[in-house]
Amino acid sequence: MKLKLGAGLLLVIALVVLIGPMFAAFDAETIHWDDMAVAPDAVYWMGTDVMGRDLFIRTLQGGRVSLMVGLLATMVSVFIGVSYGMLAGYMGASTDAIMMRTVDVLYALPFLFLVILLMAFFGQQLWLLFAAIGGYLWLDMARIVRGQTMALKAQEFVEAAHAIGQQKRAILVKHILPNLRGVVIVYATLTVPQVIMIESFLSFLGLGVQEPMTSWGALVNEGADNMDLAPWSLWFPALFLCLTLVGFNSVGDGLRDRWDPSMQKSK
Repeated sequence: MKLKLGAGLLLVIALVVLIGPMFAAFDAETIHWDDMAVAPDAVYWMGTDVMGRDLFIRTLQGGRVSLMVGLLATMVSVFIGVSYGMLAGYMGASTDAIMMRTVDVLYALPFLFLVILLMAFFGQQLWLLFAAIGGYLWLDMARIVRGQTMALKAQEFVEAAHAIGQQKRAILVKHILPNLRGVVIVYATLTVPQVIMIESFLSFLGLGVQEPMTSWGALVNEGADNMDLAPWSLWFPALFLCLTLVGFNSVGDGLRDRWDPSMQKSK
């Protein structure tokens, strides 16, 4: 039930974000000088911000950016984490020790400080968000995949593959990786809301998406600054952000309950 509700909620949000702008009467950048901080009505469905811009189209376009950052950064995290974790868990011994100590060192580095340095050197660009967030969250994925790989390496089907002379690369791709699918998918669905929250936090600090683009985090930041004049400019992006996080977390919990043997036994 939790899985179906979460998937349904995400499907509705995705359709609204993708199709909704087609029905918008205004674009995201037009300033309506006579309609600044207008409350939601028949013309401005979500009202306007203090600069007179239509919040309906800005909220939906901000959703596109937030979802894109969440999905693409998660893909970066999954690719690096799965590759690194499989290699460390399968090789074992000194190779595993060196690789995992490297992960420990990277864990000790302050993420926000690194992002600020990257922004200072390369400027506030959207692709940098993918690289910065994905390049940090892979550490958790690597730890999880390493542990699963070490358990799979001791299974009989892997030993049989060794016995018939299969190369290590073939064993990783044909035998280890397919058996990691469940845990990777579950963790990826739980990583997407984490990425969206990090992007929202960075945008709230002014380190994320910059004008003329926007995101839910940037809109929440603007709305929080103008609560006295236009509280609705905070309500709508915050509502979409919360519903999206609930949807992804529900899907992740539902998949975990379905595929985790320990959870199934407890039911």
